[in-house]
Formats: sequence, structure tokens, C-alpha cells
Amino acid sequence: MDSTTVAAVPRGLAGVVVTDTALGDVRGGEGFYHYRQYSAVELARTRGFEDVWHLMFHGRLPDAAERDAFTAHTASLRRLPDEVRAALPAIARASAPSGPLAGLRTALSLLGASAGMRPVYDLDADARRADALAACAAVPTLLTALYRLGRGLEPVEPREDLPYAADYLRMLTGAEPDPGRARAVERYLVSAVDHGFNASTFTGRVIASTGADVVAALTGAIGALSGPLHGGAPSRALDTLDAIGSADRIRPWITERVLAGERIMGFGHPVYRTEDPRSRMLRSVAESFGGPLVELAVQVEKEVVEILAELKPGRELHTNVEFYAGVVMELCGLPRTMFTPTFCAARVVGWSANILEQSADPKIIRPAARYTGPPPPQPVPAV
Repeated sequence: MDSTTVAAVPRGLAGVVVTDTALGDVRGGEGFYHYRQYSAVELARTRGFEDVWHLMFHGRLPDAAERDAFTAHTASLRRLPDEVRAALPAIARASAPSGPLAGLRTALSLLGASAGMRPVYDLDADARRADALAACAAVPTLLTALYRLGRGLEPVEPREDLPYAADYLRMLTGAEPDPGRARAVERYLVSAVDHGFNASTFTGRVIASTGADVVAALTGAIGALSGPLHGGAPSRALDTLDAIGSADRIRPWITERVLAGERIMGFGHPVYRTEDPRSRMLRSVAESFGGPLVELAVQVEKEVVEILAELKPGRELHTNVEFYAGVVMELCGLPRTMFTPTFCAARVVGWSANILEQSADPKIIRPAARYTGPPPPQPVPAV
């Protein structure tokens, strides 16, 4: 096939394999996804965030000594350079209408520029990894500082004696984290590290394929994540529970929306054709806390399935990760405006692993488009 030959593919590249990866995969028909050779859900149940970060960057789970060294090194990278810290108040003010995720794009770009991060094309594998580690480690510090500054609060400086998830929660709330809540947030973060070739991961890889620097690729991925069709659903799923309010309102509220053909936030996924394994795991985390919100969420999930069976026979709709993620984050004290940024604090590791993998491939990603405008060439009209 020569370079002028093109192939027609489905809209949105659905089902199209664009490259090989050793990082993980999603098997939607089975309700299973994995990071390298391990079940992602099992990792979330049994391992800490730094273990999974090490796995994604180095290809193996660390032993105890490697874990301690990796945790200490990444913790030392959380503190921001003075020039970046000095710029954060202005970035927070400017991005206040859109929120911390919008501010992160600017702040992370400034971090990369101030550190002199060079194009991955010009770096060896160790230097690329060092840049990716520095960017990932800084993200929770940047996000929490932007959130607090946007509300007239002073940022909370990172602490090197706390792991990633616990320190993120502390920097966000300003309080020493409860171990149970810190672990719940950590399990969510682990579950969100990677999830196949979604829109933001693919965006990051496209940018990396040009040879651009790590932060350029991460900024593009964050931009893709900011779209409501990709990363904006956890708080909206929780809004659904707020709108229902009580168990006696579930059936009429859901029935009205199903009959109207409206989307029920927190339900359905473009890949999974069975229960989302992340939702199953996070439901167990939520149930370990208990309380009225969890009871309502479990009842809503049950009745949505029953109502669909009655009104739309043959149409299965299961909860996705956003449904119980919103419940867990609410129970752990995270503000709703930080739900998607918290997802970003996890996914930045997966993006970076994909960027590092893509940067080893010298081929630029450059697809074609089918032209559908007026037939050319036409004469240019005179003025």
C-alpha cells in the first residue's frame, strides 16, 4: 500500500487498532481491564498508588526496597519551583470561572518551561522518564494549590513523609487525612490510572509522536479530558442522586427520563457491555462507609436495571465508574469541583506511561481525512 492509499474507518475510530502497547487493555465484553499483566481492580484492592506508578513506568511491581526508594523520590518532586509558585495566584484568578483543571493546563506548561523540559525526540529513555516523573509528582500540588487559591485560601505545602494519595487529600482539605478515607481515595486513584486508548490517552500519544516535550503531550491530554463527554461525569452522576433525593422518588424520576430518552448520568459506557469492574470495586468501597447516600445510590442502581427491563427489554445499562466514584469522593470530603481534577491526578501517570511508550516509536501519527466540501478547483471570484 503506497502513501496515497487511504482506508475508510468507523466514525470516532471505534474498534480501530492504531498501535501496539504493553501498558494494558480493556476487555469490554468481559468487564475486565488490566495494567500490564495484572488486573487493575486487584491492584486497587491490594497495592498502593506508588506501586502501580512504578509498574507503569518500569514494567514491574517494585519490591519493598524499590517501593521505598520510588516513594521517597517522587515525594521529593512534589514541591514546586519558586517561579511556578509565584505565578499560581494569577493563574487561579484567571481560571476561576472554569476551575482548577483549566488552570492546570497553564500551570503545568509553566512548570515544563521553567524546568527546561526538552522535546522527547532529543532525549534518551532515562531523561524522558525523569521529566515524566517530575510532571506527575507536581500535578497534585498544582491542582490543590489552584483550588485553594481560587477560594481565597493559602496553598498547603506538600509533605514528603506521606504517600501520594494521602498528601493529595491533605493538601486539598488542609487537614490531616483520616487513614480510611485516604485509602479509599487511593483505591480510586489506582483504578483510574489507565483505561485503554481513550480520547485523552490517544491525544497525548499523538502529541508525543511529534517528538514534543512531555508536558506538551500532558497538556493536550488534559484538554481532551476537560470535555464533558470524557472526564466531566462524576459530579454529574452525584447530581442525579441529589435530584432524586429519596428512595420513594427513584421510580418516577427514572421512569420519566427513560421514557423521554434522556441519558442517566453514571450509567452506560462506550466499551463495557457488562458491569464496569471499576464501579463494582468502588461500590464495595462506598458500602464500607455506609450511610444514607450509599443506601440511595445502591437502590438507584437496582431500580434503574429493573425499570429498563420493564420499559426497554433487551437494553442493558450498568453503572460506570463515575457513579460510585462520585459517591466515594463525596464521602471522603472532596469538593465536587475537584472530582474530575482528582481523576486527572491519577490518569496523568497513565498518560505519561503512554507518552514514554509512544516516544520510543519514530513514526508520527498522521491519519487522513475524507474531503466532503464543494468540488475543487473552482475559479476564485473577482473582488
